[in-house]
Amino acid sequence: MKLNQNNSRSWLIIPVENQVRELDPKLLLACIAARRGFSIIIGSHREIDLRISSLPQSRYLNKSMTDRNLKMFRIMENLGHEIMTWDEEALVHLPAATYYSRRLSPTAIRYNSHLFAWGEDNAELWRQYPDLPPDMPIHVTGNPRSDMMRPELRAFYKSEADRLKGRFGDYILVNTNFNHVNAYFPAQNLFRPVKNTGDVPQFGKAAVGMSREYAEGLRDHKQNIFEAFKQMIPKLDQALPDQRIIVRPHPTENQQIYKDIANICERVHVTNEGNVVPWLMAARAVIHNGCTTGVEAYVMGIPAVSYRAKIDDEIDMGFYRLPNLISYQVYNFEELLETLNKILTGKLGVADGEDRRQLINQYLAAQDGPLACERIADVLENVRQAETVMAKPTLNRKMLGRIQANWRRFNRYIRRYLPGSHAPQAFHLHRYPGITLSELDDKIAKLQQAIGDKTIFKTAQLSNQIFVIEPALVD
Repeated sequence: MKLNQNNSRSWLIIPVENQVRELDPKLLLACIAARRGFSIIIGSHREIDLRISSLPQSRYLNKSMTDRNLKMFRIMENLGHEIMTWDEEALVHLPAATYYSRRLSPTAIRYNSHLFAWGEDNAELWRQYPDLPPDMPIHVTGNPRSDMMRPELRAFYKSEADRLKGRFGDYILVNTNFNHVNAYFPAQNLFRPVKNTGDVPQFGKAAVGMSREYAEGLRDHKQNIFEAFKQMIPKLDQALPDQRIIVRPHPTENQQIYKDIANICERVHVTNEGNVVPWLMAARAVIHNGCTTGVEAYVMGIPAVSYRAKIDDEIDMGFYRLPNLISYQVYNFEELLETLNKILTGKLGVADGEDRRQLINQYLAAQDGPLACERIADVLENVRQAETVMAKPTLNRKMLGRIQANWRRFNRYIRRYLPGSHAPQAFHLHRYPGITLSELDDKIAKLQQAIGDKTIFKTAQLSNQIFVIEPALVD
């Protein structure tokens, strides 16, 4: 497909990095924005960035502002794209000083024109950033991912939730987040493996921006909890014969250790299939430790238990405060089993109380009223009205941007075949396995049905894992 790059059209690029986590909510945003007249380019983040020089001048909805973004930000600025960002990791976030050094770059943030916050806590975190540009607009809109947890959107996942209930019966969902110590590839951990005993381990990808002291403390704590979870899963399998145990690893975790555990159990199943929302809808309870899924479960009214078999209050309350505090907290297997039995017999429902409600309201906007996607689309419309036609880059800058983009694409193509990469091709396929145009159309139809939208869209596949969604009346 060849795009009409008429500069009068309002193009919006929505890249998707982790397909199971991000595609559905970003498709919802795409539908709402397309309903308002935007032409949408959506698909694999990696593929979009590799082909950025061939895409029309657009507003690009980014998901982070680190030093790793700088090369692409410079390319996009030269090509005339406008960058607008939310941070996927800012709901359950590191302590402020570590968050700033890990997730924000004083240079990268200046390439952005607007920021979208999950809630007031996220907005205040950014406002206190010493290098925040003084005129940077911060919009407390909520996030598309939280929209998918709202009652009106759960219809989108109902058939899938029913299928899971039929497939597994009653089950407890165990969500893990040990990607800091059990990453899909070792180079993505907090520390890379050492070759020789006594060698000082080097930072992995997860530790970039952290002090060594904090990274070592986080590694030790996460490893301790990881070991506790590995012991807890088979004990649950034996203690609850009427329940299946579904282990759902973090999208960037190595699943093999959990599969090895499942092989010695009777009722343990390991999967990262699909979005977490239908798995929550079908679950009797959720077990986690400082995991965003604990937040999602609370919002959806699913009982969640934080299994804190190992404690580091500085990390638990500085990093994982939100999901731990809005869940039932237990500190050993006996307490876990007692709490689960109360939940399974109906003696306990979702963790509740005014303190928890006030806490979630501080962190998460758009729990009622207009959807977060609607609020983001409002901002996009206001920006479009203020800038009817986006300013074109000079010919020299555009040529420079194309040269930079094509060189980066060539470089990435070569590096995929070199050993030692922190993200080889197999990892990209794990993170974004792909979707067909017909599957995309089916998802759009179900989303429209859930929100009662009858807008007719045109969809097309632009290239490998990149799609276009437009109002049907656009030429």
